Amino acid sequence: MAAKWDSGHTNPVLSLAINKDKVVSSGAENGELTIWSEQGTPIGKLHLKGDEDVTGVTFSPVSSSKLYASHGETVAVLDIRALGEPVETFSVNKEEINCISVNETDSLLAAADDSGTVKVLDLQSKKVCRTLQRHTNICSAVAFRPHRPQSLISCGLDMQVMLWNVQKARPLWLTNLQHLAQDEEDLDLHQSPGQLFNPPLAHSLSVSSCGNVFCCGAEDGKIRSFRIAGTRFEEELCFKAHTQGVSQVSFIGQDPGQTLLLSGGNDGRVCVWNLGKDTVQPQKSHKPHHPKKAASKVKAKQMAEASPKVSSSLCIEHGEKVNWILGAELQGSKVVLVADPSNAISVYQLGEL
Repeated sequence: MAAKWDSGHTNPVLSLAINKDKVVSSGAENGELTIWSEQGTPIGKLHLKGDEDVTGVTFSPVSSSKLYASHGETVAVLDIRALGEPVETFSVNKEEINCISVNETDSLLAAADDSGTVKVLDLQSKKVCRTLQRHTNICSAVAFRPHRPQSLISCGLDMQVMLWNVQKARPLWLTNLQHLAQDEEDLDLHQSPGQLFNPPLAHSLSVSSCGNVFCCGAEDGKIRSFRIAGTRFEEELCFKAHTQGVSQVSFIGQDPGQTLLLSGGNDGRVCVWNLGKDTVQPQKSHKPHHPKKAASKVKAKQMAEASPKVSSSLCIEHGEKVNWILGAELQGSKVVLVADPSNAISVYQLGEL
């Protein structure tokens, strides 16, 4: 049974973040923003001007009191010690921002919007240093990579996943999930004849703490894991995680040889997945003497064989569409915070996971 943090908002909660001091921030519809103690008590509330939905919140990795919040086409910088008027605002995106990410040195901020554009802000000069325009539909998520402050990943409703370096205007590497899904579909023996194909629109992504592995959640209910090597990445794992779209994925604490991933879906389920070395790194096979298409079929077969090894450590029937999930350790316990179309935040205990 979930505990409820229900005294911070009057509108649906859309976004969550936590800082190193275990202070939680939540953003909601109509400009609502709340700061919480780790006990779940609101310690600050703010209504951002314009009444636009607060679609993203993230704390500075360098200063735990600095909070970035996106609402409408604007990113506000706030000081949670004296929550009030923004310290500064950036209005550089032309359409509504869906996701923001700050690199680990707190020098760059990326904002992905409905036009498919990612604006990268230099936080020292307070100017846009790069405009990344390659997505042909809504850019739903963007994330900087740990240990590589100039490198970021984006995904969108054009079904494309891209690896960028801020120094370049073009992606270093990109993958179309629709092409990957076609290979997977060809090998899916469980698919019944005439089954409707659900396009893998990319909704969410998360990068592991090592910076070389990331996961992407899509509308077809699947989670795909990729490994980055240099200037490219390759799909290593694909598994069916939800019966509807995967609205959120989020890595949580890692132990040697083990990777735990949270996922939330439009089916109202919240799951914890155990991505160990045996599943994230399928055995290599001899390269075929055929074109790239044959090679991709071999890779898809490898992933199909690895997928049954992916185990769900915990699956919670939350019952509501998941807007955001966040793994944390609060008051000495591992928990997952869940935001949904209600005005409350649900808190589930994860036990010894």
